[in-house]
Amino acid sequence: MATPHATGADELEIAQAMLARLPGLGPRSARRALLHLLKHRERLLTPLVDALARVAAALGECPECGNLDVVSPCRICTDPRRDPTLLCVVADVADVWALDRARLFPGRFHVLGGLLSALDGVGPEDLSIPRLLTRLDGVTEVVLAMNATLEGQTTAHHVAARLAGLPVKVSQLAHGVPVGGELDHLDEGTLAQALRLRRPL
Repeated sequence: MATPHATGADELEIAQAMLARLPGLGPRSARRALLHLLKHRERLLTPLVDALARVAAALGECPECGNLDVVSPCRICTDPRRDPTLLCVVADVADVWALDRARLFPGRFHVLGGLLSALDGVGPEDLSIPRLLTRLDGVTEVVLAMNATLEGQTTAHHVAARLAGLPVKVSQLAHGVPVGGELDHLDEGTLAQALRLRRPL
């Protein structure tokens, strides 16, 4: 027997629960956000729903770098102003957006799709390292921009080992990224210093 569709208060609870799944939003923050959207339906809620529907229909993973965009390849990979000799390797799409938002890195990016973590069952085979190795033609420097966490540094050393012996300079972010810090949470000044002071690995 089919379950009837939720209506009324149930639908509001479902919407609140979905919002509460977003990073930085707990149940109380989600409730406030939902109430604000409902009070401003025409100005906020309807345009937001329409925009999310368009993004959901068009969004895809870039076949070259792993970034998310509504065009393929992504706009970063096809930007002729980018330096093709510089490649910045990051763990996640959020890191690409953080670095690109600050306009600090002139080259292109490669998204690994995560970090090595024995606890989470993420091994080298789960990361896009093979695709990275196919993208090195014409690249003179690979910058490993990993979070300053145990998992981030373990991943950076593993990738550096895979690049060892290849005719490419390998560097990583230096001072400016605090231990335990995540790139998406850093301000532009900190990111700029980390990129300027990158060092060989």
